Amino acid sequence: MPLKWKRENIIFDSLYEAEVWADSIGNEIYARLYDGYDTPDYKIAYSLAFRLAQMNEFRVFAEMTIDNDRRYKVWVK
Repeated sequence: MPLKWKRENIIFDSLYEAEVWADSIGNEIYARLYDGYDTPDYKIAYSLAFRLAQMNEFRVFAEMTIDNDRRYKVWVK
């Protein structure tokens, strides 16, 4: 079954802003609205990966891709 992704192009100036944003994305993934998140902001990916890793029911994966631009993906299984 294919993964359901949420893809956004938001980039925050501070790690604090990214952490607050990642908290809301983590809630959406926990609620099974999405399986993963795709972002150009490494701060969001970093925060999200560590938030999701704290939940025992998830196995967390992350990768950086470079096509036309640099993107960071975090997903769970």
